[in-house]
Amino acid sequence: MIDKPRAPLAERMRPRRLEEVLGQAALVGEGGVLARALAGGLLPSLVLWGPPGSGKTTLARLLAEARDARFFPLSAVNAGVKDVKAVIEAAEQVRAEGREAVLFLDEIHRFNKAQQDALLPHVELGTVILIGATTENPSFEVRGALLSRCRVVKLAALDEATLKAILDRALTDSERGLGLGEEAVPPGWRADIAAAAGGDARRALNLLETVAAAHTEHPLDEPGFHALLGERLAQFDKGGDRFYDQISALHKAVRGSAPDASLYWFARMLEGGVDPHYLARRLVRIASEDIGLADSRALALTLDAWNAFERLGSPEGELALAQALVYLAVAPKSNAVYAALGAAREDARRHGAAEVPMHLRNAPTRLMKQMGHGARYRYAHDEPGGYAAGERYFPESMPERRYYRPVDRGLEQRIAERLRHLATLDRESGSHGG
Repeated sequence: MIDKPRAPLAERMRPRRLEEVLGQAALVGEGGVLARALAGGLLPSLVLWGPPGSGKTTLARLLAEARDARFFPLSAVNAGVKDVKAVIEAAEQVRAEGREAVLFLDEIHRFNKAQQDALLPHVELGTVILIGATTENPSFEVRGALLSRCRVVKLAALDEATLKAILDRALTDSERGLGLGEEAVPPGWRADIAAAAGGDARRALNLLETVAAAHTEHPLDEPGFHALLGERLAQFDKGGDRFYDQISALHKAVRGSAPDASLYWFARMLEGGVDPHYLARRLVRIASEDIGLADSRALALTLDAWNAFERLGSPEGELALAQALVYLAVAPKSNAVYAALGAAREDARRHGAAEVPMHLRNAPTRLMKQMGHGARYRYAHDEPGGYAAGERYFPESMPERRYYRPVDRGLEQRIAERLRHLATLDRESGSHGG
């Protein structure tokens, strides 16, 4: 007789009560956001936003059970408006019987505008309590009208300690788990499984089930275990929130003059599959935005690194990018030019119709010269010290501005001294407004 196949370990080990949920204490622990809502007799429509394997589906089921509500699961991957209408009809009957109905829509971000709009009136009237689940930022992927009717709840990625606790529970649970005891898989291996899972409980349990089955049948050695575990993949999603969070961490580490942390985030993005050309572009931006004239070599060195990468490709060219990255991290910092351009553009928008002063206008023809273009312009090279002290270069209809304020670091120390000297000459000339 062939034994009936069991469900995968990850499915069997789903928490059966909210108290069993690990890693989301801020939501369902004592005083948690959702725990307080349930205690108050309320389950609002929700969008559960979190990484894969963080417990979104499980949490939705348990919330529905806590309210004794009928649970209607759909996946936006293969469901459409017709399926939603069928759930709404069933939900109306459930509500007529005095119970609440929960529509759980997995991967809600895959519903298009029309499909999301079809949910609006039913969520608005309370026919169903909508619980959507998504790995994508709902601010970008869920319609504003629908989002305004839901509470967004962000689930935390599960850390390695939480994953290890989940693995230990699965090893010792004789009813739903493996029932082998913690000693069946060495502690170091469990730690490696938790690290390889990258915050995903489902992946961790699948790996544990594979390793435990192999190790029980034919004891594994270290190389055999690591071969079974497979290559660890850096947690990364091209174009998603992890992408932008990690590039933000890289940029801020460089700005904070932390070369080691900069290298970590750089390496993590490379391992996750980011296009090195994107990183090269970001390094050029950092050279101008965060180093600027405090070290004018930074921009040239970064462009040289990009050029080297173009010539060598991966992986050899990535070393050139890393060299530029470390240089940017240890270079003196200044955002003076970045801030100056922002302020100048603000004024350009505000005073965009201001006339160019006559003495600054181009005068390529005799007629234009007769009209006064370029008249009384002072050619700086002919002035003492090559500087026309007191000359004015802004439109007459707007006041003098000072956008560029060099910092007291790197080359900008010398630039600041030069600008102070020129300002003194302007004051002594008696004709300069700034």
